Amino acid sequence: MRWRRPGGADQARVLAVLDDWWGALGGEAGSRQRALLLPRLFFQHFADTSLLGEATDGRLTAFLIGFRSAAQPDAAYIHFVGVDPALRRRGVAAGLYRWFFAQAAAGGARRVDAITSPGNATSVAFHTAIGFRIIPGRRTVDGVDVQVDYDGPGLHRIAFTRPLTPADTARASES
Repeated sequence: MRWRRPGGADQARVLAVLDDWWGALGGEAGSRQRALLLPRLFFQHFADTSLLGEATDGRLTAFLIGFRSAAQPDAAYIHFVGVDPALRRRGVAAGLYRWFFAQAAAGGARRVDAITSPGNATSVAFHTAIGFRIIPGRRTVDGVDVQVDYDGPGLHRIAFTRPLTPADTARASES
């Protein structure tokens, strides 16, 4: 697998794999929500803190879209991550996150934030396993705290935060 920064033309490639990689989670409404979360501007304006993985044949295998917060200089945000289901449980997502942690630490961030949708138990398990904590919410769904109406009416989200550690900072000097 080779890694590179995304460009505007990569948006269509990423959108094309979303339904397959998410197993049509949430049906048509879920498909629309995922597509709306990845406008071209992320691929054009946040490429320096985002990464795409490609197989030797050029097929998309993984992506991470993230950025440093302009409003909160000590924070970085992982906006959207996907890994080809055939490559899951092989450390690809964890590697993408480690890369982002190093980029964020190098840029002066002290924490990384992320969200996921209620019902995405795999995402919750992954995030907590790599050191994120769930931010307490006003409601629980399936026993997990959620932020009510986080992304608009009825669009609840599970919010995570993770402090960057000295190990993340050390990785930054190696990247």
